[in-house]
Amino acid sequence: MSNENTKTIRLIYPQWQGGIVSHWMPDIPADDSSRGYYLGAQLLNMLAPQSPHEVFEVPVSLDISSRTVEKGIMDREDLLRQTKSALDILKENNPDRIVTLGGECSVSVVPFTYLAEKYKDDIAIIWIDAHPDINLPYDDYAGYHAMALTASMGMGDEELINMLPAKVDASKVLIAGLRSWDKGMKARQKELGIKGLSPEESRSPIILEWLKNTGVSKVLIHFDLDVIDPNDMIAGVGVESDGMKTEDAVSVINDVATNFDLVGLTVAEPMPRIAIKLRNMLNSLPLLK
Repeated sequence: MSNENTKTIRLIYPQWQGGIVSHWMPDIPADDSSRGYYLGAQLLNMLAPQSPHEVFEVPVSLDISSRTVEKGIMDREDLLRQTKSALDILKENNPDRIVTLGGECSVSVVPFTYLAEKYKDDIAIIWIDAHPDINLPYDDYAGYHAMALTASMGMGDEELINMLPAKVDASKVLIAGLRSWDKGMKARQKELGIKGLSPEESRSPIILEWLKNTGVSKVLIHFDLDVIDPNDMIAGVGVESDGMKTEDAVSVINDVATNFDLVGLTVAEPMPRIAIKLRNMLNSLPLLK
């Protein structure tokens, strides 16, 4: 559903600091894989169709000289600074719809909470992801991208949460394609009351019925590329087996957009392994520099 009078922007948000991922890709130099989401966001923008919408890019530091965990979150100061920059862009431009190209999963937090403030109780989140992303500071894993959904629900680091414009209630959050949990996260998901669907259950009729029952008219969709089955495409960091087929994920997103007002869409967690290796190869050749 669309409205010609609404303003849509494309937000390039190449944030990588929320991930702690280099140990999963030993075949790539650690600094390159850690910052791989930065290149991934640029490639998504390059590959995405041209559109008439204004494009904005959140300034993201590439400094990796001293990664530190503070208050249970890796690179917390960078995340605070970049959160403010993203919020400033949105407040200045006041979009009605936001397409976000990331970057790791936490790039959804600012646009989703901005839109939650704009549309109040008339909004729901479909979080398409192999993981629930409901960690909190001081859990075993300190990556903010694993805290992205709880942050969107108003839970987490006090300073970060206080910066955000709004939050979404758990009754209006659905995780689709879910198949991998960190220690204790199944129990937390149950405690928070967040509905989750396995890849096999993540079909349009089930998701549309759930949305209908929420009573909302507007939807935010977070599309983490690691939800895709690795036999179909390895586009993210995660390579969890038995995921969704690319065409099934795309079908769900399009069916939601046909039946509801899709006001926020994030594509997140692109990890361009081959592109990183090609770049490093080119950097090693003569006459290219």
